[in-house]
Amino acid sequence: MKRDHWRRENDRLDAAVDYVEIYRNVAYREFPWDVVQSLSFALFRTYAVPGIGGLLDETRQFEVNAQKRYDDTALLLEPPGVHGFEHPEARAAIRRINQMHHSYDIPNHEMIYVLATFVVVPKRWLDDYGKRPLTANEVVASANYYRELGRHMGLKEIPETYQAFADFMDAYEAEHFAFTAPSRRVADGTLALMLTFYPRPVRRLVEIFSRSLMDEPLLDAFGYRRPPAAAVALSRGGLKVRGRLLRLFPARRGLKRIVDQPQIRSYPNGYRIEELGTFPRGCPASR
Repeated sequence: MKRDHWRRENDRLDAAVDYVEIYRNVAYREFPWDVVQSLSFALFRTYAVPGIGGLLDETRQFEVNAQKRYDDTALLLEPPGVHGFEHPEARAAIRRINQMHHSYDIPNHEMIYVLATFVVVPKRWLDDYGKRPLTANEVVASANYYRELGRHMGLKEIPETYQAFADFMDAYEAEHFAFTAPSRRVADGTLALMLTFYPRPVRRLVEIFSRSLMDEPLLDAFGYRRPPAAAVALSRGGLKVRGRLLRLFPARRGLKRIVDQPQIRSYPNGYRIEELGTFPRGCPASR
């Protein structure tokens, strides 16, 4: 297959109708590693919003069961992209997501912000570090894909375009990012989990690498020290070099799914979608 196979295939499709297929080609064929990394950073950004970080800290999932929470989040977000929104697995996954969210009194604007990070952060990551940026058609398809996800989650006032998502995210972060101890605990728990994905001797370097990819507002919101300028240059430069090298390789034929990633470690014997996530009891908890 030619190197630009998926770009040409995606631009042949209609982003208003075929957005699931286009998103599948982007996320699970051409850019699986980049999309996983960028979505991880997207979720990480949301912890800097005190309302989101505070609620996640209250659940204590990042303190006592960070690996399972990481796995469950990834596994529940995958089925719509792989199978489409009407597939039984996708419907079961979205039902589980809604059941968990409805256990808490989460304002619509926080949900829209999280959705916006899923649209904006991967696009910006690929602009900076991918082997190529997304095409205009792929950007529209990504926005439409997450608009559909938001509709299935019952969200209101969902932005209609990528630019509207980007404007919302940037304005929301400028207004809401702030340091709080609960958000810092959630961020620390996430970083601690991520470091376990690498051999012990290199974990300190990975931690510096991770902070080198964070922008200043995010570092300030978590109270993290700014890494040395040389570390920032090496970290970001290394990702750019990786992207350029990937241009030399042929296109991937098959899907590379989340469940096949070695970081997913909670279910060596398989899992049922209906049993993923948490099961809070009682009425929605007021915050």
